[in-house]
Amino acid sequence: MTAPSPPLWKASVTLPKEHAPDMTALLELAPPKPQAVLILEDPFGPDAIVEALYDCEADAAFLSRLTGRTVIVAPLPDQDWIRQSQEGLAPVRAGRFFVYGAHDAGVVPAGVIPIRIEAGLAFGTGHHETTALCLDAITQLYKLRRADVRRTRAPKRAPSILDLGCGTGVLAIAAAKLMHVPVLATDIDQIAVEVARENARANGVAPLIHAAVADGFTSPAIRSRAPFDLILANILAAPLTKLAPDLAAALAPKGTAVLSGLLRNQENLVLSFACAQGLIFRQALRQGPWSALVLSRP
Repeated sequence: MTAPSPPLWKASVTLPKEHAPDMTALLELAPPKPQAVLILEDPFGPDAIVEALYDCEADAAFLSRLTGRTVIVAPLPDQDWIRQSQEGLAPVRAGRFFVYGAHDAGVVPAGVIPIRIEAGLAFGTGHHETTALCLDAITQLYKLRRADVRRTRAPKRAPSILDLGCGTGVLAIAAAKLMHVPVLATDIDQIAVEVARENARANGVAPLIHAAVADGFTSPAIRSRAPFDLILANILAAPLTKLAPDLAAALAPKGTAVLSGLLRNQENLVLSFACAQGLIFRQALRQGPWSALVLSRP
């Protein structure tokens, strides 16, 4: 695949180091969607610079009002800033998974399920807290499923899995590697779908992952494979509430949904819409200000 044009704009904000992770998360969720967000720390000083890279000009005034700090937006020279920012990211350990980039290939520890992710122009390197929370949830759900099989001694059919808003495909790849079952990975962005396919090939699970463009549950790619035993939706609180009726309808009886991309103070909002559709709240996984909700259908 020919790489799309690199982003041409950078938003930067200087702030105390301890506030940098929250600022990073805020810029990742604020429109327009950034292609990458990174933290540059002064090792001898108290401050850090958070930079967000865009393929269009971000609104500096809006970002400044949103963050409560002065955000500077400036054009960038034509360089591969996405790759440069990814090369500065450390590997991530979440659940049984070890998510890393090509530059970390020599440091994969033993006893983990390695996932090599090159983000390109798609969201999801595993570094955002919501992605790590979803990886933890996948690990926990797999353990529960294995324990149930041992307890009942009944054969279990292979679960049907959907990764909605797959981005780089990291969650789909994790589920395919851990459970050895087919996974449908969908995104509204054609570039994300292509990146997910490339990452699936790089991780040796291309035969198990079907990546397709889909805008919601009415898309043929999703409708033809529903219902699902597991739905992974690491998107945002607003679309999670909007999609709640269709998500519940696409979930098989006794199926499980992992909903993330939301802040802790948005949990009750998302739960109110999901539980109104008959879903049952099972667990909340939290890291910093972020949350992932686990629900099931009776």
